[in-house]
Amino acid sequence: MEPNDNQSSKSVQSNLLMKIIIRVLLIFVFLAMLLFLTAGSLEYTEAWIYIIVLLIPAIFVITYFYKKDPDFIGSRILERREKEQMHKSMQSIFSIVIFIGLLIPGFDFRFDWSDVPMFLVIISDVLVFLGYLLIARVMEENRHATAIIQITEGQKLIETGPYKIVRHPMYTGGLIFIMFTPLALGSYWALIPISISTFPPIIFRIIQEEKLLTENLPDYSDYCKKTKYRLIPFIW
Repeated sequence: MEPNDNQSSKSVQSNLLMKIIIRVLLIFVFLAMLLFLTAGSLEYTEAWIYIIVLLIPAIFVITYFYKKDPDFIGSRILERREKEQMHKSMQSIFSIVIFIGLLIPGFDFRFDWSDVPMFLVIISDVLVFLGYLLIARVMEENRHATAIIQITEGQKLIETGPYKIVRHPMYTGGLIFIMFTPLALGSYWALIPISISTFPPIIFRIIQEEKLLTENLPDYSDYCKKTKYRLIPFIW
């Protein structure tokens, strides 16, 4: 490779890294502002624990994937928009209700609506962490795994790792991550909008995604017969 090509490649990767860092920092700054402004206090211990539980593994996971495959982690963080209008609408509705669900814990803390014991908060944080790790494990096993419904060029059927247990382990990890977030933030009331906004969209997305995969991956129907459960082992 010529020196100019090396410089160009380094420049592209440097720009990509900067975009990733900015995007991740904005997400965490927005999350912190959302939680602490609604709480009206920086003494919101559950929020501090939750942010740390997300931030530390995020740094390690992003660093790991950036060193191993920068284009992959860049595409997963920077390209998250659905392509079809129906999927865009579902994504927008999901985002709005999740936003509302994240508003409630801060107000819950401020007005003392819930009394979630600290041991339950810690257990929930552990489960949030495990859900995050499962998502990272899926990304390691399947480089075509994404948060949007699509078939990418060269995509192959993956039957190893978490895919031996359920057909959509990324959604399983996301479900664990999202559903235990309200308790990790010390709020029972936030469970209501989070539950309503999580289960129907995930079920809809899985049905749509399986239709797409069946049409485009020749062995997917056989895989479905071997791996019976879509999302939760022994349930569905």
